[in-house]
Amino acid sequence: MKQRTLPVRRIGLILAAILLLSVGLLFDLRQRGQVWNLFWSLTGEEDTLSQLRGMVEWAGNILRPSLNTQPNVPINHVDVPPYGINTFLQQEVEVVKRERSLQMIADAGFKMIRQQFEWADIEIGERGNFIDQRNDLNGDGAINEQDAISAWAKYDNIVDLAEQYGIQIQARLDNPPAWSRANPDSGDKAPPDDFQDFVNFAVAVAERYQGRIRYYQIWNEPNANEEWGNQPVSPEGYTDLLCRTYHALKTVDPTLVIISGPLSPTVSLTDRNLNEFIFLQRMYDAGARDCFDVMSAQGYGFYSGPTDRRMRPMTLTYARHIYIRDIMVSNGDAAKPIWISEAAWNPQPDDPSIIQNGAFGIVTEEQAARYMPLAYQRAQEEWPWLGNISYWFFKRPADYERGQAFYYFRMVEPDFTPLPIYDSMKQYITGQTPTLYAGVHQAEKWMVESSDAVLVNTDGAEFGAALEAAQLQFIAHATEIFIRYRTADDVPWETKRWWSSGSLTAQTHTLNIIPDNQERWHFDSITVIDRTFQNILPLASGALIALSLLVYIILSALRERRRS
Repeated sequence: MKQRTLPVRRIGLILAAILLLSVGLLFDLRQRGQVWNLFWSLTGEEDTLSQLRGMVEWAGNILRPSLNTQPNVPINHVDVPPYGINTFLQQEVEVVKRERSLQMIADAGFKMIRQQFEWADIEIGERGNFIDQRNDLNGDGAINEQDAISAWAKYDNIVDLAEQYGIQIQARLDNPPAWSRANPDSGDKAPPDDFQDFVNFAVAVAERYQGRIRYYQIWNEPNANEEWGNQPVSPEGYTDLLCRTYHALKTVDPTLVIISGPLSPTVSLTDRNLNEFIFLQRMYDAGARDCFDVMSAQGYGFYSGPTDRRMRPMTLTYARHIYIRDIMVSNGDAAKPIWISEAAWNPQPDDPSIIQNGAFGIVTEEQAARYMPLAYQRAQEEWPWLGNISYWFFKRPADYERGQAFYYFRMVEPDFTPLPIYDSMKQYITGQTPTLYAGVHQAEKWMVESSDAVLVNTDGAEFGAALEAAQLQFIAHATEIFIRYRTADDVPWETKRWWSSGSLTAQTHTLNIIPDNQERWHFDSITVIDRTFQNILPLASGALIALSLLVYIILSALRERRRS
């Protein structure tokens, strides 16, 4: 009788322990305690049920093949600050509003605008005609030659103002004019019948702003959303357009940086909305590798926060670009970066009357303001291949689009009233301490301070150029830091371990390099190593094994005691 009660008692104790653990877990999740923070850091979910479901989905990562991102290779064109923002300055009629926009953008710390240079707004009526005759400017009731102005005028003003406020421009080239297509039903955004017309337009823009605009993006979302017109999308057609434009712009100025059109995140496999991974591989198959300097993707968070680490190709998350990186690596493009053309969370009202209600996810104003700084920070800490990230978007000229879901991504109201996201990003950018995290960083990166530095073309440098400087200073979070440099033109390059934390975990360290005798060295790259995981894993595994053995010994002793 006594022996029969022991299993029942043991089962009762086990059930009681499970119940106590479950209650404790639920209490922690409700109170946003340590477990909640852990679940949030893995799933990007905030409510209890979503976190529990998300943890099950996150655990599924181990069942999927790991992605090959090669995070420790040199990456070109990630030297610029990541703080970009989309603008529609060409839609602002008043110059004073364009200036106020750029003033607020600069005050918040943004360093680049992604600004559309609309083909249909510049080469309006016919091939080679850059005169705008669409408005009755003199008020005589008729539109005639007296109303003609240069179609370049407002874009000249945008470029002037950007320079005034120290902001670089990423010029987005798209939106063809009606005259470029014979078929009126092809759609407003359809490519021209003759791709050379677009190439000529791009060359005209590059020649006009030579030395003033360095970054050009060719098209927008060619794989989806009717951005290729009312016709099937074509990776091969877009690659043809991209390659022609790339080579023409490099002829104008070989230092121009050409950015591919951002690929829209979609799981669709239709001929109007084609999954971006399939689209990109077909681009590579068509020869796109030699036709862009920067790959572009979108970074919308949709239905989870920026910390979501569930890697599922059929789910849209902020980190989806990691799949793009894997495809680039597999096609021999590991040295190229990804820039995020549009990134945001949408604090739209949950109103069924809104067009595309909930299509981009729905968050609160507070969540949108909290998520975006975390998104920038995660990118800097985890993805060395990621360059500029452009928030979507600063403002619209008026509120006539309030009935559409996309309108609510705005950072300020049409009357310039700032929303919480503006204040949170301003606080984050202006208060940040620039820090290098794990990866290979070029010496000219924005986080690196240098004395009297110039970028010089030199043999043997990873991308053909190195920073010539009398001093180099930066902050890095690392277990080890290596510098690739040489002391003069006629000596070989050397890679030297410059600092080690002497600890199992990464430490934040300020490094100040001053060459001897006031020399000017060539600095090529800074490699930041973080071996925290590799250092801690054996110890943690050993501790777990030891604990398991201890529990086994105790249970065995108790079992023997009962038997005796």
